[in-house]
Amino acid sequence: MKCRYCGYEIPDGELYCEHCGKEVRIVPDYNPLDDMLTAQIKVSLDGEEPEDEAFNTAPVRNTGRNTGRRTGTDRGTRQGTSRNTNRSTGRRGSSPEMERRRRRQQQARKKAALRKKRRRLLMIMALFLILIAAGIYFLYSNSYAGVVRRGIRALDAGNYSEAQSLFERAMSKDNERPEAYTGLSGVYAAQDDLDAAEAVFLTGLEEQTDNADLYEACVNFYMDTEQQEKIPELLDDASDTVQEALGGYIIDGPSFSLDDEETFEDVQELTLTAGDGETIYYTTDESDPTTSSTKYTEPIQISEGTTTITAIAVDDRGVPSLPVQKSYTVEFPIVDAPAVSPSTGQYDEAKQIEIKVPEGYDAYYTMDESDPTTASTKYTGPIEMPEGTTIFKAILVNGEGRSSGITTRNYERITN
Repeated sequence: MKCRYCGYEIPDGELYCEHCGKEVRIVPDYNPLDDMLTAQIKVSLDGEEPEDEAFNTAPVRNTGRNTGRRTGTDRGTRQGTSRNTNRSTGRRGSSPEMERRRRRQQQARKKAALRKKRRRLLMIMALFLILIAAGIYFLYSNSYAGVVRRGIRALDAGNYSEAQSLFERAMSKDNERPEAYTGLSGVYAAQDDLDAAEAVFLTGLEEQTDNADLYEACVNFYMDTEQQEKIPELLDDASDTVQEALGGYIIDGPSFSLDDEETFEDVQELTLTAGDGETIYYTTDESDPTTSSTKYTEPIQISEGTTTITAIAVDDRGVPSLPVQKSYTVEFPIVDAPAVSPSTGQYDEAKQIEIKVPEGYDAYYTMDESDPTTASTKYTGPIEMPEGTTIFKAILVNGEGRSSGITTRNYERITN
């Protein structure tokens, strides 16, 4: 059977069309013309008059209008009753089972429609999420963080030109954040150009003197490349804000036990101290010390003269302090004048002139009445007194070049 509404083929026993949902009409609508046509055809074939008066149109016309109407009414009543009876009987005969099947079919159609609707909704949601994800990825990949990340991947892959371009692009987006500087510096460092790598930070810091994050990135670069000795100088020129933020990298210099404004008259011992876990290195030639300089292990002897000590303290990370330099002066007391013998006088025989030279001194003399200096004749032993009149002058000079007073003797040697 086909559905009268949509033409869909309906299985036997079904009460509703599965395609359009319309009710199946098991008993067709009654049409009297169908019966009349059937009767006429039968007469034509059999040559007999129909037994039913309803199909004998001649008597109806001859009987009269009222009779015809009654007959038609009776026939309609019979036919309607028969049709209604057949329909009711057909439905009552299979009503419970057919009603259950009808409900199951309705539920199945509803579930199928719901599943279809749910699939459609899920597909729309999935497409929407894909579009959102694509938009987020596009925005992120072109953001500062995304460009830096792409630069890092290019750097790791050895694509230095691409990495440099990406890091420079990131810096143009935000020149205050340190990640792009670190990445660009890494590009140069990977090619063993540490000067160019360092210049990346120093150039940026010229315009951003208060950027503590950029200073810290530069400090980390020095730490990674074992150039810790450059950290003190870098932070020494920084602002107070930066120094406060990076105070952990600022190491105090060593303390000196002696006051460099005092002049000492004897040998001194200088003691240096630093923070816990810090090591001290020093020099005595006025050069800046490094971790390759003399390591401080015991007090330093300060001898006569001027001694300059330059020292640094280095923590366990290898970060040094700024160098601390102090100069000390030790001046031994100088004798007033040397002792010279014999004393002034006339002598008729040759005498030996002697100068008493204390330890740590040299003696110099003249015999032409000029004052002696370190450029004069150095005394090495007794001198024979010359004939005639002689003005003998002598001085003592210590190891630091300090001269004593002048001793003068007037000799006159008389010969026979």
